[in-house]
Amino acid sequence: MFTVPGDVLAGSASASGRPGPRTLWAIGSSLCLYEAGMVLNDWADRAEDAAERPHRPLPSGRVRPAAALTAACALTATGLALAARSGRPALTVAAPLAATVWAYDLGLKRTPAGPAAMAAARALDLLLGAAATSGHVRPALPSAALLGMHTLALTAVSRHETQGGAPLTPLAALATTGVLTRLVSRGRTLAKGKLPGAKGKLAFFRAGVLAALPAAYAATAARPYLHATLNPSPPLTQRAVGGGIRATIPLQAALCARSGAPVSALITAALAPLAARFAKRVSVT
Repeated sequence: MFTVPGDVLAGSASASGRPGPRTLWAIGSSLCLYEAGMVLNDWADRAEDAAERPHRPLPSGRVRPAAALTAACALTATGLALAARSGRPALTVAAPLAATVWAYDLGLKRTPAGPAAMAAARALDLLLGAAATSGHVRPALPSAALLGMHTLALTAVSRHETQGGAPLTPLAALATTGVLTRLVSRGRTLAKGKLPGAKGKLAFFRAGVLAALPAAYAATAARPYLHATLNPSPPLTQRAVGGGIRATIPLQAALCARSGAPVSALITAALAPLAARFAKRVSVT
């Protein structure tokens, strides 16, 4: 869940809006919809998990299926209510986001359209931040497309995390990481140091943030993707998925910096060490 707030902050930055109370409501909405998807995913996979991952809460009997489904519904309703609190434009984005989450969990993930659906969900989550902050999503479409590309590649790799697969999929994800690193390094105004009032040390700091965050993204994702390419076994594929998930945070921060919002970038980047710490206790895959 540490990968979620950055979606909204990146969308807010891309729309040239300053985060405010509506942005916070949108983050709450995003968190609820994301967790609804996680719960619904386990509910939909309970039969498969009974065979492959019997230690999980549903197949082990620690959580009843009816309770999980009820929780997914309640979280979805809460997410939509929080989006409505952010304004009508935010709700207009949150509704198809919720529909995409449910469609993915209940069927699309087992079809060739699965990775595209997951990518659409992440892109819509970023647009939620733009809609909540400024009421407009068009300026945030390029950032949403970049985040969607990362999610598409990551989800394609994750489809093989249990049984392993061919090296082509992690290789494609590795290539995508390289392309994204180059694209997010091209700041809209930061790269030229021409932000209003940005002079001297401030301009240097902003340019440094723009350069460091794409590098952090590449460093987090590229190495496990490379290992999975060389040996696409289940353990290395799972590590690649975990690396791709963790890399979402520096990518979001880089998108914030690219849009001229270094403060939002640093706030987002600060979530990375927290995510790494808790990943040692709970598997991110």
